[in-house]
Amino acid sequence: MSVIFGSVRATRVALCASIAGLAMLPALAMAQENVAAEEQPRSDAEGAITTSQDIVVQGQIGYRNRVDGAEPVLEYGTEYFQRFEPLTAGDALKRVPSVTFLSDVIESDGPRLRGLPPGYTQILINGERVPGGQADRSFFLDRIPAELISRVEIVRSNSARRTGDAVAGSLNIVLRDGYQLDGGYVRGGTLYYDDEEFEPSFGAVFGGKVGPGRLLIGGNFQGRHNPKLKSSLRYGDSPENNPNFATDDFDNREDQTDTRDGKDYSLNATYEIDGGDTNFQIRGFYVRTDRTETERSYEYDDPTAITGPVPAGNLLTDNANVNEIDQENYTIDGKLSHEWSAGKTSLRIGYANFTDKQRETEFEIDFDRATPRFTGDLTATDIDDSEFTVKLEHAADVSDEIKLVFGGFYQDKDRDTAILTVRNRFNVAAARNWNQFQRNPEELNTGFGALDETPGGVNAIEERRIDGFALIEGRHGGFSWEAGLRYETTDLNIVDATVAVGAVQGNDYEKLLPSASFKYDITDRDRIIGSVARTNRRPEFNFISPALLEAELGDNDLLGNPQLDPETAWGIDLGYERRIGRGGIVGINFFYRDVKNLIELTNTGVEGSEGDGTFVFQPLNVGDGKVYGVEFDMSTDLGFLGLPDTGIFGNVSYLDSEITDIFGERRFNDQSKFVYNFGAIQDLKSIGAAFGATYRKQGRAFGRVIGEEVTTTYGADLEIFIEKRFGKSFTIRAVGSNLLNGKKREVFNKFTTVEDQIDRSFDEYELESEEAGPVFQVIARYAF
Repeated sequence: MSVIFGSVRATRVALCASIAGLAMLPALAMAQENVAAEEQPRSDAEGAITTSQDIVVQGQIGYRNRVDGAEPVLEYGTEYFQRFEPLTAGDALKRVPSVTFLSDVIESDGPRLRGLPPGYTQILINGERVPGGQADRSFFLDRIPAELISRVEIVRSNSARRTGDAVAGSLNIVLRDGYQLDGGYVRGGTLYYDDEEFEPSFGAVFGGKVGPGRLLIGGNFQGRHNPKLKSSLRYGDSPENNPNFATDDFDNREDQTDTRDGKDYSLNATYEIDGGDTNFQIRGFYVRTDRTETERSYEYDDPTAITGPVPAGNLLTDNANVNEIDQENYTIDGKLSHEWSAGKTSLRIGYANFTDKQRETEFEIDFDRATPRFTGDLTATDIDDSEFTVKLEHAADVSDEIKLVFGGFYQDKDRDTAILTVRNRFNVAAARNWNQFQRNPEELNTGFGALDETPGGVNAIEERRIDGFALIEGRHGGFSWEAGLRYETTDLNIVDATVAVGAVQGNDYEKLLPSASFKYDITDRDRIIGSVARTNRRPEFNFISPALLEAELGDNDLLGNPQLDPETAWGIDLGYERRIGRGGIVGINFFYRDVKNLIELTNTGVEGSEGDGTFVFQPLNVGDGKVYGVEFDMSTDLGFLGLPDTGIFGNVSYLDSEITDIFGERRFNDQSKFVYNFGAIQDLKSIGAAFGATYRKQGRAFGRVIGEEVTTTYGADLEIFIEKRFGKSFTIRAVGSNLLNGKKREVFNKFTTVEDQIDRSFDEYELESEEAGPVFQVIARYAF
């Protein structure tokens, strides 16, 4: 694989140079000579119908939208992202404030708003929650193709209108609907990866009047590919104990190729009838992911050598890991609203489902033995998570400036998990003459026996929620406000088939969640925004199973706790924003979260399965934490400098937190200290072209659990695009991403017991690096 990556270096450099060279073609002043400024069109959120030509041929640079209403919301329309051709909603969110990721290189899956773990961020699709496959209840945004998106909203503080699962805030992905598009377009192109692999990208969207209403339907097919190289160096001690650890304590080196290859299929459709006093809407989306993750790993007893098996060579183990992933995610909901003399009543009924089917095999030959040993493992994972929801809401005018809104919410959630495993193990004397570059351990597989249940891996969870909410909102001159209460009740039951008792266990809890927000327009350009809200975070699914997981935390055991309550947090946001230029905005926001009932692992005092010095740990609501920071963002044209067709945008967030675990103080796990990105777009109207670039960097993240500590750092990310417009209906765009050969580095401190972790007596110290090369894409769109 190293040879393959090296063989395309000349191609990579040439493509980078071509994009950079085209981006520097005209001087800014010449490009804008005698070009008149154009006003920004109304955003989709304001109810305007956008033509397909507006989407395909963008006549202006997109900036952050200024949102009215009391809530602290940042809104970004598709024109803000599209020119950089993000593949997924996660890729698009790399350009907005305070969103970090702890994903593999060139992937953006679990968003971490304010740097907190994904479970603290509420993910909404069209304003409604969707189920995900992750144990922390998070939803991976790489499941949503960017082509389906109309706009993205960052909701910094919560409202009584929405469920309260939003300690860090909410990310609302609004998909296109029938009243936002007139016409259609087709999209096609290809992506080129660093290992000389090409992947296709196709899509089509149509919106228009059909019968008494308006229809939008769109589909997308996306080839996905991510080739990475990984390397690990492992030692028996660390530099904090021994400055000469690299030579004195070397244990082994692992070289790994990791390639993720797959196809995504998606469909989005809406149909709406505007009947004046009565409106009806039905919409849905479907996303399917077929992916294969292939890893090949070699462990050597030398920092540099790559010869064959021990004892004559250096090869300790040869490992082949393949995971076949088939995931489906779909949502369908209908909404009926009627306006009558007593106000406006709306009823929304929805169903969402997420299924995850994975079949992972791992074959390994261990040569560091008198007789080589072959092991084969099969893990079968099946997760089915569905939610049925009903929301009833009524809004009535109290006066000309004040409105009362109240309603109820019902959710029926069912999650079934089945994780089964089987292992084969036997000696392979013939493997003494093994050639790791010509043969694969998969060759030695003779089949698997019956699958067995894994502790905590086979369970059914039922969660029933009934919420009531009421709020009052108003506007007087330049002052808008909202204040409300939400009362959430939850009945949770779990049956784990791997626990001997097998009885239904669970918990019931209720939470009162007040919230209030305001916006005050000091002038036509200046605004102050403030909010306070109480939110919660529900326990992770893997913590509420009553199963005992042996040696899950180093050599310590983990016992689940079905009686866990949600974490709760009081939060404050206070910000200021100013309108600049024709449509630009600059803003700053301060936030603070005081988290109570934090779920932390506690020592039960019971000896663990590994004997003396190990214990059984159980999660309990025993901790407190604080999260705080400052967020700055700006997007504007440079018309005030005589450059109306030059747009700049950027944001920077400083993120911090405090928490105390059994080892002392730390930040919330894996919270980056900072994240920033900035860029510019130059529109060349005289020749119907544009170019631009973005640069992004996020700070170091540290995480600590019992048995392991990890520090993660990422390299910077640079993207460049060039586009050429042909008339009013055709655009072709070239994009280069990950142009700095993104790298992810992790430092692992591993321990066997809690005492060892306190005394800094290492079981293993590991340095791991992961790298991927640039990705180039050429995409064309044609409007009709």
